[in-house]
Amino acid sequence: MLNKIKSLLGLGPAINFKELMGRGAIIIDVRTKGEFASGHIEKSINIPLQNLSQNLSKIDKNSPIITCCASGMRSANAKNVLIGKGFKEVVNGGSWSSLNNKLNH
Repeated sequence: MLNKIKSLLGLGPAINFKELMGRGAIIIDVRTKGEFASGHIEKSINIPLQNLSQNLSKIDKNSPIITCCASGMRSANAKNVLIGKGFKEVVNGGSWSSLNNKLNH
């Protein structure tokens, strides 16, 4: 049960985000447009969580996907939505600022 909770929150084994990016990963930021406008990762795509299901056609199912938000909770939900819709390689990147630091250091 604890492993299931950790997995849902993206707290499983360490993820090599730089390696995923090297394989063409798409970063989907699921914060609101206003939050995204206040700062985001370069080249990330903003699809607010509440609009995600209606915008699946904009996302390549064959690319690795990294979801992010402000804290990691909405991105965990987004990860689960995408996996439920048949996306194969989806990871929760947590907060956009933390993910940005991991990608740039």
